[in-house]
Amino acid sequence: MKLNTKILFLFDVDGTLSPSRQKAPEMIINMLNKLRDRVLTGFVGGSDLKKQKEQIGDNVLDIFHYGFPENGVQFYEKGKLKDTSSILEYLGEDAYKKLVNCLFVLLSEVDCPVKRGSFFELRDSMLNVSPVGRSCSQEERKEFFEYDKIHKIREKICEQVTGKFLDHKIKCSIGGEISIDIFPEGWDKTYCLRHIDESIKIYFFGDMTSKGGNDYEIFSHKRVIGHTVRGCEDTLRQVNKTLKDLGIEEIN
Repeated sequence: MKLNTKILFLFDVDGTLSPSRQKAPEMIINMLNKLRDRVLTGFVGGSDLKKQKEQIGDNVLDIFHYGFPENGVQFYEKGKLKDTSSILEYLGEDAYKKLVNCLFVLLSEVDCPVKRGSFFELRDSMLNVSPVGRSCSQEERKEFFEYDKIHKIREKICEQVTGKFLDHKIKCSIGGEISIDIFPEGWDKTYCLRHIDESIKIYFFGDMTSKGGNDYEIFSHKRVIGHTVRGCEDTLRQVNKTLKDLGIEEIN
């Protein structure tokens, strides 16, 4: 089977290739291993490479042609790091401290079912903030997710942070089940597109594609054909449908 190097299937990780913060099921790993012989493949996620290895496997960079941890602020091609940047360098220490202090105040005013710690996680591409705390259990994670659907805690924090940091061009998006991604304008998942040749046709698969979700910007980008998925089984189904539409052999 000849590899089509003019088509790229680009995947979100959490909620698309794996249940949120869990390991990808065997059917997804099987799909990815077979898909890479048909078209170019890549992953783009807000988390760092360590977390993506936990979800996909230690060989994640061998499974994909392209790897875009932290929205592509880290760029891997054929398993090798090609480029990297840092939000701290972009903002500077004074602006970053102002942002963190603002978030401390906002989080102190939040009421939710539990609070468990590890509320901040600084990554190269963003500051990840969790009102409930990243050390919460899986059950507490689900409880907060359902609570947040009603009370819009993360949505309200996003609105306040964006309004307070207009001069720094800071943007926010809701990520996964428990967190908010805060990053410089343009450092969302569309950041990875600068590393992909414009002659390549990009098909993106993600679950948080509604406005405010952390897949929305790349899902709606003019260079991208976006697919909204509802979990791992739906990802496999939509990949096969897209392959069929392109006249490429499906994956069994």
